[in-house]
Amino acid sequence: MDKKIILAIESSCDETAAAVVVNGREVLSNIIASQIDTHKKFGGVVPEVASRMHIEAVDSVVKAALLEAGISIDDVDAIGVTYGPGLVGALLVGLQYAKGLALGSKKPLIGVNHIQGHISANFIEHKDLKPPFVSLVVSGGHTFIVHVKGYRDFEVIGQTRDDAAGEAYDKVARALELGYPGGPKIDKLAKQGNKDAIEFPRAKFQDDTLDFSFSGVKSAVLNYLNKAKMKEEEINKADIAASFQNAIIDVLKTNLFLTCERKGIKKIAVAGGVASNSCLRETLLEEGKKKGIEILFPSPILCTDNAAMIGSAAYFNYQEGAVSDLNINAKPNLKLGER
Repeated sequence: MDKKIILAIESSCDETAAAVVVNGREVLSNIIASQIDTHKKFGGVVPEVASRMHIEAVDSVVKAALLEAGISIDDVDAIGVTYGPGLVGALLVGLQYAKGLALGSKKPLIGVNHIQGHISANFIEHKDLKPPFVSLVVSGGHTFIVHVKGYRDFEVIGQTRDDAAGEAYDKVARALELGYPGGPKIDKLAKQGNKDAIEFPRAKFQDDTLDFSFSGVKSAVLNYLNKAKMKEEEINKADIAASFQNAIIDVLKTNLFLTCERKGIKKIAVAGGVASNSCLRETLLEEGKKKGIEILFPSPILCTDNAAMIGSAAYFNYQEGAVSDLNINAKPNLKLGER
């Protein structure tokens, strides 16, 4: 098989990242400049600050990725870059840099959907993984169940109609004064609590859809806290965290395994930042064992935003001739499968 080397750039939110990936599955370098410590002070990502920090970091991150891989731009076959979905200002930084690099080096440019990138993280982690399979993409900005029919062929089966799961985690963590980012904080605290202590709602739609809604459970937690405050009652933060997390994971699990049942598929690949949540991993692995369904996860470093996953997706796009024009624009609301 011909060796195809992709240099990939990711800047859709609060990580400036660059990576060198061979044939979509072998990572030669994966450099990430995280902005978490900066945004922590604000309790969430500030788009203007994120864009400015991407501008400051992108050149050195790309150079570090090439250096660590032991190659120069001349050795690269194509340049992959995230062009959506995400924060428009943040996306533009990586995209404009990639365009300049592609133009200057006369290399093809490959635009990558960020969600496709998350799914593709599993192709790096699991070298033999091939479609079809079902993927759960769950992060701070996104919650999707996807039927992955091919490397570039996706059918969205379910998605959130309001808050993403990770967004609900962040908002509840803020209300519990746990700090940012909320996901890991709640996951850790929940281990000390009773998941059955409080019955928080699970949204189910009447129309037989496998979509999600997490604003109800988030509001229920906030209402619970407000009532306790008004009555000057003691609260058990660990029980609240465990019960909230149980409600979220219960819905994710139910819809995910229903998808497998309806599609007749016995393989699930989980992706996105929330995929590193220990309770989600345990719950899905346990349910998979019961139902005879294989459950795959990427390593934690490939769950959060990174450029290696973009390099993997870019390779499969490139193999199918999906090369982008240099006038490609950032699309903050890009849909999965949109061409």
